[in-house]
Amino acid sequence: MPKAEFTSYYGRPILKRPSWAASDIAGYFFLGGLAGAGSVLAAGAHLTGRHTTADALKLSSLGAVGLSAAALVHDLGRPARFVNMLRVLKPTSPMSVGSWLLSGYGSCAGLAALTAVSGRLPRLGTAATLGAALTGSGVATYTAVLAADTAVPAWHGVHRELPYLFAASATAAASGAALVLGPPREHGPARCAAALAATGDLLASHRAERALGEPVAETWREGRAGTLLRTARALTVAGAAAALAGPRLGRTGTALGGLALLAGSACTRFGVFAAGVASTEDPRHVVEPQRARLAERAGAERAVAGTEQAGCRG
Repeated sequence: MPKAEFTSYYGRPILKRPSWAASDIAGYFFLGGLAGAGSVLAAGAHLTGRHTTADALKLSSLGAVGLSAAALVHDLGRPARFVNMLRVLKPTSPMSVGSWLLSGYGSCAGLAALTAVSGRLPRLGTAATLGAALTGSGVATYTAVLAADTAVPAWHGVHRELPYLFAASATAAASGAALVLGPPREHGPARCAAALAATGDLLASHRAERALGEPVAETWREGRAGTLLRTARALTVAGAAAALAGPRLGRTGTALGGLALLAGSACTRFGVFAAGVASTEDPRHVVEPQRARLAERAGAERAVAGTEQAGCRG
C-alpha cells in the first residue's frame, strides 16, 4: 500500500505555537548561560589567583543574571508571577526547580560581586563565589530541560542532547567574556575553555540533528533557525581559533575572538528557539516522529515474539 499523505484539520497546525517571545525567552536562555558559566570560570580564576579576571566575571555574571531575570519577568507579565513560583518546590517541574535555582544563584552571585568590589569579608566572598559556581552550572543548563520538557518536536526530540549543547554554548560565552574583560596574562584557562566549548558545541549540534531525524531536522538547517545556527557555529569556531592564537594576535585580536564567542552563543540560543517555533508549524514534524516510534516499538515486539517462539520450539 502507498504511504498515506497526512494533512491536519483544515491545514491548521497540530501544536500551538510557543507563546514565548523570542527576545525575552531566547535572551533569557543566553543571559542565564553567560551568568552561570561565568560564575564557574570566576570561581576557578578566584582559586588560582587570577583576581582581575575573577572580579570582572563576578560583576558580568551579576549583570547578566539581572538582565535574564528582567527578561523572564517581562515575558511573565508581572513580577508577582515569578514570586508565586517560589511558593512551592516541585522537583518534577523544570520551571519550579529553575525558579529556585535562579533565586539561590542570584543571591550568591550578588554577594560574590559585592565582596569583590568592596574588598571586605574575603571568606564570605569565597563561600559566595563557590556557591555561585555550584548553582550557576544548573542555571546555565536547566533551560535546556525546560525547553525539552514540552511537546515542541525540535526541542523534545533532543532532550538528551540539548543540555550538552547549552552547556557548551554557555562555556563559550563565559570564556569569551573572560577574554574581553581579563588581562592577557590571565587568559590561559579561558583559551582552553573556548577550545573545549567549540568542540562540544559542534559535537552536540551534530548529534542533535541526527537524533531528530527527518523531517524535524530540517528546522535546524533551514529558514531563520538554520541561518542562526550556521552563523553560531562559524562564530564559535572563529572565536576559539582566535583565543588559541591569542598571543600572536595581540590584545585586540583576542578581544575580537571573545566577542565572536559571545555572539556565537547568542546565535545558538536564538537559533534553537527559532527551530522550535518552526517545528510546530508543519504537521509532518509531529506525525513522522510518532510513526517512527510506533514502527520501532512494533519491530521490538516482533523481535521479542520471535525469540519466544524459538524458545518454545527448542
